Amino acid sequence: MKTIKDLPEHNRPREKLRERGAAALTDEELVTAILGRGTSGIDVRTMARQVAGLIREHKENLTLAQLTAVPGIKLAKAAQILSAFELARRYLLRETVKIITAEDVLPLVADIAGKPQEHFLCLSLNGAHEVIAKRTVTIGLLDQSPIHPREVFADVIADRAAAVIFVHNHPHGDPHPSDADRRAHARLTEAATILGLRVLDHIIVAKKAHFSFQAAGLIA
Repeated sequence: MKTIKDLPEHNRPREKLRERGAAALTDEELVTAILGRGTSGIDVRTMARQVAGLIREHKENLTLAQLTAVPGIKLAKAAQILSAFELARRYLLRETVKIITAEDVLPLVADIAGKPQEHFLCLSLNGAHEVIAKRTVTIGLLDQSPIHPREVFADVIADRAAAVIFVHNHPHGDPHPSDADRRAHARLTEAATILGLRVLDHIIVAKKAHFSFQAAGLIA
């Protein structure tokens, strides 16, 4: 792997951030920008790659001990990373989306309304019905997207979620649920009940309309 000094200046993380903004940086580049430099014998990009892997694995549960176990990461650099996390938690992550009705969900899933393939999404929510995460579970062909509970709930459990909302689109434009949609919903609801999760809604979106299982009285 090339060191930072070996990279063209415009490809170095801090210069790239200056020219294109933080959103243009990869995870490793963001960590590199935070760390700044490596230590004797260990390049900062090598450290950043390992730290980024820990962040992806542990997310908000990342600890000081896990960071300082990375070669070259001492207290000062670990503190920089954890401090950045805490600032984000205090001033950004608290601005979460709270779901009360289906209309609160629609802006979060507007990107799939006109897709030519069926996308099935799952939203994880905490006990206050605030969105923890939105994930695309499957992408199918036309109006058929086979769903398995294992694929839907694996990450939801890891999120320590209390509730879920299912969302999928109907490329043909009619948002009303088909018999297959109702069967899939029943199967997923049964699995959620076993896992101790509440299904708040199942929303079908199309280009010009949507259908809410909750609003239609199809969810107890």
